[in-house]
Amino acid sequence: MTRFALPMAVFVALVAVLAIGIKHSPQKGVILSPLIGKPAPPFQLPSLADPAHAVSSQNLKGRWYVLNVWGTWCVECRAEHQMLIEARDAHAVPLIGLDWKDDDDRAREWLAQLGNPYEVVVLDHSGNTAVDYGVYGAPETFLINDQGIIVYKYVGPLTREVWTKEILARLPVHAAARL
Repeated sequence: MTRFALPMAVFVALVAVLAIGIKHSPQKGVILSPLIGKPAPPFQLPSLADPAHAVSSQNLKGRWYVLNVWGTWCVECRAEHQMLIEARDAHAVPLIGLDWKDDDDRAREWLAQLGNPYEVVVLDHSGNTAVDYGVYGAPETFLINDQGIIVYKYVGPLTREVWTKEILARLPVHAAARL
């Protein structure tokens, strides 16, 4: 019996140390993207409003914007939708929606029913653009600066706190005035 006491005590101590470290970690829940500080992957995708019209990431350069990856199949996307409406109404930075692996009619229905927070919605039917951005689950949100550099990435549904402390805080003072 005493033969197991020492290994068990070491194991319990290790678990306690790890639990305390995780609990007090300032970045718990944050998944850092290797794309932070690098150019946003380029894309040219059809628009939900007019699939014959392509929207290019090149056309978005020169201004700050938020790229929000979502889908009607995503439960957490519905949870964050009201926050996106509030963000749109604040006019701080344009929201670009990346509708990921979704049905166009369902997406149009969703936005008609819940409101459309996006300046434009692009369609990523293949999922290749989301893969280029390192997306592995929706919703994910990227803040991209006027030079086309990814400044910040958030995984999960946006909250008012994240919007204020993480996104708005990173915008230059003059960015909203230029939009």
